Amino acid sequence: MLLCVMIATRSGTVLLERYHGLPPDERLQWRSFLLKLTADNLKTARDDEQFVASHKAVFVVYAAVGDVCVFCVGKDEYDELALVEVLTGITGAIKDVCKRAPSERLFLDKYGKICLCLDEIVVQGRLEQTDKDRVRKLTRLKPLAEA
Repeated sequence: MLLCVMIATRSGTVLLERYHGLPPDERLQWRSFLLKLTADNLKTARDDEQFVASHKAVFVVYAAVGDVCVFCVGKDEYDELALVEVLTGITGAIKDVCKRAPSERLFLDKYGKICLCLDEIVVQGRLEQTDKDRVRKLTRLKPLAEA
């Protein structure tokens, strides 16, 4: 299961977070754990450089895109490879919505559209869509033409 998707600035300000299957009292612990774990790597990370970490049976994959960082946390079938797929889908959608690598301000300007994209990519802790064109069409709330 995909436990968490979090988007924060490189300085550690959380912009968006979605938790699946985690009790509310553990969410703050996960947030601080992720930010501490990645603080050194993300300050000097290049855009789209992906990092992997693991803790017990939980995997963490994260990357910086512009001034924002995207974190994906999973367990069981969502190992490093599956999380990289999720991360790639999310970062691609963010760049597509923002038309370039986003700054914090641009991300917040496009916040609603990014949330719609995230809702189409991850549904109840499961990866649903990764195709950018399909996500773009779904977020426009238009019906998909079946081939």
